[in-house]
Amino acid sequence: MKKIAFHTLGCKLNFSETEYIQESCLKSNYILVKSNLISDIYVINTCSVTENADKECKYLIRKFKKQNPLSKIIIIGCYAQLKPNEIIKIKNVDLVLSTKEKFQITKYLDELFNENDSKVYSCNINEVKNFQTSYSINNRTRSFLKVQDGCDYKCTYCTIPMARGLSRSDTVKNILNQINKISKSDVKEIVLTGINLGDFGKSNPNNRVRQSSLLRLVKEIEKLQNNMRFRLSSIEPDLFDKEIIDFISKSNKFVPHFHIPLQSGSNLILRKMKRKYDTKYYQDLIYYIKNKIPFSSIGCDVIVGFPDESDEIFKETYSFLDKIDISYLHVFQFSQRNRTKASLMDNKIEKIIKINRSKILRDLSTKKRFSFYKKNIGQTRSVLFENDNKNGFLFGYTENYIRVKTKYDPGYRNQLINVKIDKLTNDGTILTKIN
Repeated sequence: MKKIAFHTLGCKLNFSETEYIQESCLKSNYILVKSNLISDIYVINTCSVTENADKECKYLIRKFKKQNPLSKIIIIGCYAQLKPNEIIKIKNVDLVLSTKEKFQITKYLDELFNENDSKVYSCNINEVKNFQTSYSINNRTRSFLKVQDGCDYKCTYCTIPMARGLSRSDTVKNILNQINKISKSDVKEIVLTGINLGDFGKSNPNNRVRQSSLLRLVKEIEKLQNNMRFRLSSIEPDLFDKEIIDFISKSNKFVPHFHIPLQSGSNLILRKMKRKYDTKYYQDLIYYIKNKIPFSSIGCDVIVGFPDESDEIFKETYSFLDKIDISYLHVFQFSQRNRTKASLMDNKIEKIIKINRSKILRDLSTKKRFSFYKKNIGQTRSVLFENDNKNGFLFGYTENYIRVKTKYDPGYRNQLINVKIDKLTNDGTILTKIN
């Protein structure tokens, strides 16, 4: 039997899909090994949000071929969908599978060792209309359950609609069935994930009207008889139904942690990005959440160095982020992607300026996170501890996404334990004792 190894880049959705594909390979009698070991086949599930993701894929191709010169290399994921003909020209790539074909990987594996020529199996992204259920289980602690895929938005910097296709969702019934399956494992937390989670409910590619809603899904999950907690992944501001916030404020299952992409604190840049809100809308949403759930954690994405982002406009973004009550930032440097409208815009920002602005916002993120952690000191929180012993400590996250560590005890692994938020350490975690 041949060995197969997977390496996943990018978002949690990619990780959930990788696990589904791995399972199909196991059922076809392939032996799954870690990607740092010798394998007959290496599969790289790619991301293409930034240029760095493309570069990392190329680095991994070289690395895996060095590990086993006789191995076969397969590329799947967003990069494979967007640039199949570019990838197949990369030395040592044997097979490229598109968004549609990656879920049928096993039918291509046998011919790999009978063929000398590299092959591409591509598809028109408009042909991808079905939803593929998948979930990943990370160290038996947390599961990322894919409930939605694709995006109908046309943000000027983004290639995701070209790589993933139109917005489409799983059914509520099937999601509940998947949760049932996951609940039979040791998992204590499920993260509902999607490319555009707030757009949940669209299932018919010829009918863009939602057949269901994220609110309905959340309410149905609340009725389940299990002891797991649930977390929502990123939700677009314009799709964040306030009824969801109201419901989660009283929920026994859903945790008060929200990730809401902003991208810029300048209305001019938001318009150029074709975002569907302005800064006032975003600020009002944050205020509403904090008013309803004072100790909720709110993270946001920000892009620095978008075309036309002058020093004054960057200061505008910084000032906006500084004044709103968010808990942390994910900061990205604008990356010019082919076939996007932003790639054709004038007034590009120099790389060194993007690097400096990125550092400034990451420093602000640290300040925001420390401030949020300090507000929680003295409070009792529920921590899900992970499995690994890291230098004598066990780490975990509270329901409102505070990183906590305690002295290692194997009895705490993969357990939800109420702890008092005690002391903020220099490394940005909360140190606590469990009595």
